Amino acid sequence: METPEKHGKKSKYHSRRQARECVFQGLYAMEISGDSQDKTFTDMLDRYSFDENTKVFASSLYIKTLDQKQFLEKTISKFLENWEISRIALLDNLILKMAVCELLFFDDVPPKVSISEAIEIAKKYSTDDSSGFVNGILDSVYREVEKKNIISH
Repeated sequence: METPEKHGKKSKYHSRRQARECVFQGLYAMEISGDSQDKTFTDMLDRYSFDENTKVFASSLYIKTLDQKQFLEKTISKFLENWEISRIALLDNLILKMAVCELLFFDDVPPKVSISEAIEIAKKYSTDDSSGFVNGILDSVYREVEKKNIISH
């Protein structure tokens, strides 16, 4: 997976996108290597040059996604039609967990931003069909939690 060159200041949008990519890469590396979550994420953070706020966002998203893994899988499974979560490609599975985590637990991020960012990460790192699949699942999750008034706008 590619990592950005270390740069100076960036916009909050660009930094958050890189933070999400860092988290995604960390989750993937941990799945593949079997290394501890701390070691894996420290290694990933070393590849980026984040300001303190972006580092906090990335760390929070990474830790919350891992801490809530079973809950996130259960939530995603509710929206899979005739499909098991274990059959979803690893990359798409990780993108979905990360985005659902953001939708449910990060009030400072508008839901549409979480969904759009997940779609962009799917386009960049996964298959041609992944962005549509990710969009469909996240849109369903969003509509359901919005109905139950879980997400604030």
